[in-house]
Amino acid sequence: MIIDCHVNIWESKDATNEYNKQFSRIKPGNYSPPTPNIETIFKAMKQVDKAIVFPLSYGDSVGIESNDNLVAKAIKKHPEKFIGFTYLDPRKKDYMEILKHGIHVLNLKGIKYGPIYNRVPLEDPRLEKVYQYCTKNNLPITLHMGTTFASNTLLDLGRPLYVDAIAQKFPYLKIILAHMGHPWCDECIAVIRKNKNVYGEISAIHYRKWQFYNTLISIQDYKVVDKIFFGTDFPFTTVRESIRDIKNINSISKNTGLPKILKSTINTIIHSNPLDWWWHQ
Repeated sequence: MIIDCHVNIWESKDATNEYNKQFSRIKPGNYSPPTPNIETIFKAMKQVDKAIVFPLSYGDSVGIESNDNLVAKAIKKHPEKFIGFTYLDPRKKDYMEILKHGIHVLNLKGIKYGPIYNRVPLEDPRLEKVYQYCTKNNLPITLHMGTTFASNTLLDLGRPLYVDAIAQKFPYLKIILAHMGHPWCDECIAVIRKNKNVYGEISAIHYRKWQFYNTLISIQDYKVVDKIFFGTDFPFTTVRESIRDIKNINSISKNTGLPKILKSTINTIIHSNPLDWWWHQ
């Protein structure tokens, strides 16, 4: 089984000129990723058994503002393929009502939140209700951790270290750290190892090969392989590229004497199953 645990969804109308402006800073020229609408995602996920799909509420930072209804439409059309999460923006006055509607009406199965994009730190009092609600209703929360290409953000809000205090205060809250907190990958791994209720996923770090290699070495050395999950961050990367690069990761250390990533480590991550881990058993 292969499950992509990090897939973004939006339609053309959800992206503004600000998105193109921000993205062109890191990808000069006319290239931009494909718009990840329902059918584009379905085709892109052909290699995987299931995909966890997130809307984005990044309108004032990245220039993309999709919503839970689009995720619900995707699930209705392809229920065998998609699992939906709701996006949390605690700046909205009715954020808890939106959250509850996504879970109880649209039947979404978890929450996505990016503190770096919405400028609300993890320890903000508004999020206490969210953590309590997640724990009570058996909902995992995926956090964007690490840097971003968007300039209208605060990098400090993406530090994985801040998750430690939340995990300690809410020991039954299942927390997933997206992107291994890059470039603070070892910090992310330390938090995962320390806290039983914290997990990681490797989406969108494979193309920085040296960083990816070192991250996998640390995952292996700190013995947290079974808490790390496969993801792409589509449309910014693809399933094919992500699997190819983790399978070929040892080419970077060939003939150097550097340690190798074990085949068992690679296979465990590719075939990881968050459905067995992220919800209370």
